[in-house]
Amino acid sequence: MNPEIKRGQYARKKGEVILREHEFDGIQEYDQKLPNWWLFTFYGAIVWFVGHWFVYYHFLAGKTDQKNIIDQVTALQNIKQRELEATLASLDDATLVKKWSTDPSIVAAGEATFMTNCSACHAADLSATIRVGDNVVALPGLPLNDHTWKYGGRPMQLFKLINEGTPKDSAGHNGARMQAWSQVLQPKQVAEVLAFVISRNPEDFASIAAEP
Repeated sequence: MNPEIKRGQYARKKGEVILREHEFDGIQEYDQKLPNWWLFTFYGAIVWFVGHWFVYYHFLAGKTDQKNIIDQVTALQNIKQRELEATLASLDDATLVKKWSTDPSIVAAGEATFMTNCSACHAADLSATIRVGDNVVALPGLPLNDHTWKYGGRPMQLFKLINEGTPKDSAGHNGARMQAWSQVLQPKQVAEVLAFVISRNPEDFASIAAEP
């Protein structure tokens, strides 16, 4: 037997079916009292949320998303620092010139990294220029094939420059400053890029290559 249908705003008793008084475009809406299991689930979710909010944010029983991100970034920075220290422990001017820049696999890896990250400012041919029609347009970076090293031409000086970016006391090249690539590349990748650059400028490092 169908329950009696009444007009009103809301159902107040179990089993009561109300045809609500509002109507829109000929559409009417029924209302029935929600079952207890649904209400208990709903109210329980509210209680759980309020309790969890107090425990999580006021009693600091768990890590916030911000704290998780800070911890992860700090861990990554510590890993990079350890990698840098390990790389520097086995790296010097002679090693970069005599071993790294003469190893085809290292130079190839450095070239790949250079083309991906550095060529936009220094150009694929290291000239820091690009040809547009009949015009040669200067790119933001310094040329790396003009035998001029603005911030020092020793390999480890260049490694530090790439790793840390343009020195703080310098305005950069035409107002453009190079970023600290240690934020993007691993120390090994920085050394590989440098090995590639050295391999393209052997005459600039010939004196180091000739050292016993």
